[in-house]
Amino acid sequence: MRLHRLEVEGFGPFRERQVVDFDAFAADGIFLIAGRTGAGKSSILDAVCFGLYGSVPRYDGGEKRLRSDHCGPDDPSEVVVEFSTTAGRFRVTRSPEYLRPAKRGGGMTKQPSAVALEERSGDAWVGRAARAVDVANELDDILQLSQSQFLQVILLAQNRFARFLLADSKERQALLRRLFGTERFEDIQARFEERRRASDEQLSARLMAVTTRLDEAESVVAAAGLQGSASDAEDDEPGDDGAVGASGSSGSTDERLDELRRGLARAEYRAERAQADRDEAERRSAAADAALSLRREEQTAQRERDRARSALSRLDEDEPRIAAARVELERARSAETLRPAIAAAVKAQRALQAAVDAQASARAVWESFEVPLSDLTATALEEWAAARTEERGSWQHAAAHEARAADRSAELASARERVDAASARIRADEGERASLPVLRTELTAARDAARRAADRSEGLLRDRDRAAARRAAAGEAERLMSAAARGDADVSAANAVLTQAQTRLSLLLQRRLDGMAGEIAAALVPGQACAVCGSTAHPAPAAHIDPVSEDDVAAAQQERDAAALAERETSERLTALRAELATATARADGRTLAEAETELAEATAAYEEAVAAGALLTETEARLVELDERAEQLERDRAESAQALASAREALAALEERERDADVLIAEARGDFASVAERIASTGAGITAAGALAEALAEVARRTDAAEETRADRDAAIERSEFDEAADVEAALRSGADRGELEARVTAHAVQRETEKAILLPLEMRTLPEEPIDLAPVEEAATTARAFWTQQVDVASRAEGIAERLGALIDGAAGEHARSADQAKEHDVLKGLADAIAGRAHNTHRMTLETFVLAAELEEIVDAANRRLADMSTGRYQLRHSDALAARGAASGLGIVVFDAFTGQTRPPQSLSGGETFLSSLALALGLAEVVTARAGGITLDTLFIDEGFGSLDADTLDIAMRTLDELRAGGRTVGVISHVEAMQEQIPAQLRVEQTESGPSRIVAQG
Repeated sequence: MRLHRLEVEGFGPFRERQVVDFDAFAADGIFLIAGRTGAGKSSILDAVCFGLYGSVPRYDGGEKRLRSDHCGPDDPSEVVVEFSTTAGRFRVTRSPEYLRPAKRGGGMTKQPSAVALEERSGDAWVGRAARAVDVANELDDILQLSQSQFLQVILLAQNRFARFLLADSKERQALLRRLFGTERFEDIQARFEERRRASDEQLSARLMAVTTRLDEAESVVAAAGLQGSASDAEDDEPGDDGAVGASGSSGSTDERLDELRRGLARAEYRAERAQADRDEAERRSAAADAALSLRREEQTAQRERDRARSALSRLDEDEPRIAAARVELERARSAETLRPAIAAAVKAQRALQAAVDAQASARAVWESFEVPLSDLTATALEEWAAARTEERGSWQHAAAHEARAADRSAELASARERVDAASARIRADEGERASLPVLRTELTAARDAARRAADRSEGLLRDRDRAAARRAAAGEAERLMSAAARGDADVSAANAVLTQAQTRLSLLLQRRLDGMAGEIAAALVPGQACAVCGSTAHPAPAAHIDPVSEDDVAAAQQERDAAALAERETSERLTALRAELATATARADGRTLAEAETELAEATAAYEEAVAAGALLTETEARLVELDERAEQLERDRAESAQALASAREALAALEERERDADVLIAEARGDFASVAERIASTGAGITAAGALAEALAEVARRTDAAEETRADRDAAIERSEFDEAADVEAALRSGADRGELEARVTAHAVQRETEKAILLPLEMRTLPEEPIDLAPVEEAATTARAFWTQQVDVASRAEGIAERLGALIDGAAGEHARSADQAKEHDVLKGLADAIAGRAHNTHRMTLETFVLAAELEEIVDAANRRLADMSTGRYQLRHSDALAARGAASGLGIVVFDAFTGQTRPPQSLSGGETFLSSLALALGLAEVVTARAGGITLDTLFIDEGFGSLDADTLDIAMRTLDELRAGGRTVGVISHVEAMQEQIPAQLRVEQTESGPSRIVAQG
């Protein structure tokens, strides 16, 4: 990546907006960031890091003082970083979180952090993201470096310059992985590991399947008694089981399969013998069943013969009743031809009687109306009804008015109510209109009071938050105070334990010294020289009465050291607790927990009252708006109500006039009756009675003629039949069901007689015994034969099932065994590859595939670094890649050691001096940038900053370092160096000078 432009305002020591154009130094390739100590040189790098990543490493773990202390309350704080990568040209604008004056209510409020990412498109900037999380994700894809990696490769800030040189293999791997994009090799390793695991599971499952089938087959052999030699199978009989074979489940798979195949041969031989026994038993059972079937058929024929004899005897006894039924059926069929004539005569007579009865009823109804008619005929009645119908039509209009009397009264009452309601509404609106000014004055006063209370909410919220912080700190202080008290006790106890351990060690050492003479005397050998005095004579050796060994002393020393460590750790914990207690007490501002809780409760209550006032303010303002709208509505309602009252009065007058006209019309139509409806109903009933009587008179005449005609037809038909009179015909008549039943009885008797004769004739011709046939002996023989056959079928089935199951198990086990051998070979190859890629087994250096690839990259980085380090160290030092085996099973392959030409030995980078570390780190950083930039598809590192170490170099070494930095310009790279070394200021004309103004803030001035 390449930095183009940096803008800083209200950040660090810079209050006014400062602009740094890095492209202005592209031609020089190297520029110096100079200035007095504390002026803000490193703040330029802080601004770059903050703009890209939102944080500054040197503030991590402490107070983040990003906003300039020189800023006024309304001054902005902002950092703008413009840069380019292979993905395009981008601009990040970021501001930190800080406090600013509240716009309402006084006090301070928090200004949240903000960030925006833009991309250059043509001549314009296009927004790409505006949320912190979205900008972070976009920049992660664009930069391809985390913050820590950015600080190790591009921005070599203070305290981080030598991180890559001194890093362990794990940290170095994380950086190189992002730089060279080797995550895919880790994916390859994971895929091979997954394939190895899956293959292992499949092979284990297949081997388990083989073992399971072999165990199951051996269980079948043992349960069926199929063990023994092959010769035993020829004499093997069911129930003659030998002892379990010695093979069991031990031995190789092939040996177990061979033994099982011998058992299978015995099982197949046993199945063949069982099948032969089953076939013989089946033939015997079939013969017994045939004999039983023949005997049963004879028994059935005997029973059928006896039944047919009995049936014919009963049919002969029923013959007289069947003859009577034949006669009854013949008379019923003859009478059936006369049924229509007789039925017609009876029906006509019944209809005539009904017409006479209806005429009498109609006459009685008509006579109740007392209408004087000189001639009571159908014609006269019809003429009277027509005249009355015409009169009734003229009364219908009056009847309609009479029927709506209640509705008309209701309409009239409703009209009067509408007049009264309109008048009342006008009066109510006038009263409400008069009360509105007073209510508006009250609501205005309430709104102003609520606004004053609500304006204090932000300040009260800050008071509440501060009170909550003090309450939390007071609680924490109280907890830490108790913990500190317990820590004092723990320290006292640890001191006591340490004192005891030291005392015991001192006693043991004293006893050891006191008994040393006896220990030496115990080792003396007569004739050999003493180790102390050299004498070969030992006249009075000391006695070893209180032995203390070196192990006893060592154990006491370990106990003393453990107690000392425990006492030190306890003291350190107590010190940390007291520091935390002091911090918590300071945050609590000297409040006790009770005082802090009281303050918090009061602040919370005050804030809640202000919040409630804000809600009341909104409600009151809404009510004022509603009040003004109501006043306008009342003005509109006044005109509408006046118009409604006039319309209601006009409608009432029209209804009263219509009511008077209806009363006159009803009186004329009512006559002498109580109502028009009653008069209409009475006249209608008379018309109906006249019509009914006229119809009844005509019906009687018609029915009389029809009855005479049907009687004549009936008598003529009887004279032509075998019957003498109608009563004889009616006695002979039968219903269709009765005739069918008679016919069925006669027919069934004849058919059954012929059927029984046909059955009995062949049975009488057979020589069947007269005594009942006994089936018991034959059934017993058949049952015995069938039971024996069933037993043999079961034996044969079991033998066949055992042989089939055993054969299937052996075939399955043999097949799985053969497939498992091939799979085991493939698994061994796959496992070897997976172990080699993952750094296991024969991979003696425990290098993963990714580490192996990165190790090759590291070798190139070290080679590139050595090309500069050889000059900078005048040939003494050389960096070397180390793949030495790491301790305690850690991964190897990414180590770096330093070869010292003066000693001819390698040593760790941590052993270098400060100046040597600086030169080695610089060479390594430049080598890293060179290799990464040269990789196709990798990121480009066109800008580099160095902020450390030049002051530790002597003049000659400094010249060497400067020549090295000067060489970087050949590749188009721009290097920014932060230093206050005067020699560098003289050698680097392109400079950014950071100067402090007289008022305090710093400014950036470009030179050269």
